[in-house]
Amino acid sequence: MLGRSRETRTPDAIAASPADALLARVAEGDRQAFAEFYDLVASRVLGLVIRVLRDRAQSEEVVQEVFLEVWQTAPRYDPSRGTALTWILTMAHRRAIDRIRSAQSARDRETREGIRDFRIEYDSVSEAAELRVEHERVRRAMERLTPLQREAVSLAYYGGYSSGEVAEMLHIPVGTVKTRLRDGLIRLRDELGVTR
Repeated sequence: MLGRSRETRTPDAIAASPADALLARVAEGDRQAFAEFYDLVASRVLGLVIRVLRDRAQSEEVVQEVFLEVWQTAPRYDPSRGTALTWILTMAHRRAIDRIRSAQSARDRETREGIRDFRIEYDSVSEAAELRVEHERVRRAMERLTPLQREAVSLAYYGGYSSGEVAEMLHIPVGTVKTRLRDGLIRLRDELGVTR
């Protein structure tokens, strides 16, 4: 019997053969074949989905969805592209991943809505009083600066001008402005009791 090759089949191929035959019958609307197909592959499908989702209740829901999809789409199954077992496991994996993405998307949406709806309650009267006290402290500290320091700090911090613009306005060198600002801020820090 030279020239004749022996057919070698893997255990998976042997196990997949009954599933392929049953799925072909399912594609024709055979309910009994669907029940047999379910009994044959359901435990493997559930095992895969549980490994992905790690939640038995959700996994069981996904498996139900997968078998509903199998019943509805069995006529589209193409055996040349893989075994019936591979087809359903791919479908189950895809659905499990979709479930994870959907859950993550829902969590992200809830987080965004929670942040948007989060309101910090505060006492507006108390806040206004604190602001007045703080403004008064800064005003008194500013009065303790030299007139040249006060002028430079006021223009730079309250007026929003750069050191160069302040120098131009006061007709003095930029270095002088920077020195006045530095000295003025050091003195303000000391007056206000701010630590470094």
